[in-house]
Amino acid sequence: MNRRAFLNSTAAALGLLRERMAAATDGNRNIRWACSMFLWTSSQWRNDGSAKFTDMLDVIKDSGLDGFRLTGWPKSLETYGMPAATLERELSKRGLSIATMTFTAPGHLLEQQPRLRESAKKACEFLKSFGAKDLVVFSGARSKRVLIPEHLKTACAFYNEIGDICAQFGMRAGLHNHIDNLVESQDEVETVLKLTDPKRFGWAPDTIHLYLAGAHIVELFQKYGHRLMFMDYVDAKYKFADEDLKLPNGQVEKAGTADATFMLCNRDLGDGEVDFVSTHKILKKNNYRGWICIDHHYTPVSPRHSFERCREYIRTKLEPIYS
Repeated sequence: MNRRAFLNSTAAALGLLRERMAAATDGNRNIRWACSMFLWTSSQWRNDGSAKFTDMLDVIKDSGLDGFRLTGWPKSLETYGMPAATLERELSKRGLSIATMTFTAPGHLLEQQPRLRESAKKACEFLKSFGAKDLVVFSGARSKRVLIPEHLKTACAFYNEIGDICAQFGMRAGLHNHIDNLVESQDEVETVLKLTDPKRFGWAPDTIHLYLAGAHIVELFQKYGHRLMFMDYVDAKYKFADEDLKLPNGQVEKAGTADATFMLCNRDLGDGEVDFVSTHKILKKNNYRGWICIDHHYTPVSPRHSFERCREYIRTKLEPIYS
């Protein structure tokens, strides 16, 4: 064997070894950590397609995270010049994954259900091609209060159908609570979990939205920990925006607005009032295995700075509980 052939075979062998080691490591890990692309599209990048998608991927990798949640699919990939084949290549270079995507499904609107069924199938096809197993379902814009009970019943019947569609692709679907969505409060979360079939539809909670909705987060995790299939860990502490907030992308959120206040309430893990030590103990009790997304919307210094701080909190406070 000549030197070039030897080096090529050695490189191939080492590459295969790394793949096997990575697979073994991932198989032994209970939690994989992601962040959301929404941070970049909401407050970091200008809305003109000029940003480099790979800059985000580099921050995710360098911060010690495992992947990201895709938002705005499919338009967002087109905007930033990232077709599926290129995205797959760039993720592979960095050892990253797509954890899931944001899938907005106002299932209480009967006229939209046919479109949403087809969209769910396409989303599952895309996610499965990247090895993802979860579809995170947002409930869409909030209804008038008097209509919410009936709209929840209609939506829950539809969410069971979404769960069935995902199951056809070997995937799972679960509800993501969100301020100003149909499912916002603790009562509404519990209603959905009571009206959906646990074998067909799960729960993908977001801690900052639970916090701002006045929910008892630990209580909900204790009660419905067996329904968890994905989740967002975002620390929070209430801070009213009494001054304008200028974002890195040049946009200004005006003082006194909900958007500015929400962004200021977003804190790095360990800097707020969410009891992640208790929620993590509940994950261990329920033998949770899956993704947790650090869904920052605003970072006062930089995404890299915040995610490195969050990753250090995970290493020192959470991984000793349940790695």
